[in-house]
Amino acid sequence: MSVTEKIDGVAVNTRASVYFDGKCISHGIRLADGTQKSVGVILPASLTFNTGAPEIMEGVAGSCRVRLKGETEWKTYGAGESFDVPANSSFDIEVEGEPYHYICHFG
Repeated sequence: MSVTEKIDGVAVNTRASVYFDGKCISHGIRLADGTQKSVGVILPASLTFNTGAPEIMEGVAGSCRVRLKGETEWKTYGAGESFDVPANSSFDIEVEGEPYHYICHFG
């Protein structure tokens, strides 16, 4: 998978969503067809995210370790790699060193 470097034709929420005392910051975007995504960064931290809708987390820069709900093993993902998270679930994510930049694809 190649790294997404830009997304054309979008409306951007200019006010950021800030989570976990500033360790995760994202901006929501809406494509012309109504598809919603978020573009953000996770600073070095160990965090747990809960999902409502299914998500595909696409790495743009940096790397992270992820453990999906119900799993015992951690998996490492970097730029150009993605992982799927089911709806109504959660995942643990660890970022060390460089921030992890991502695009979250909802639905």
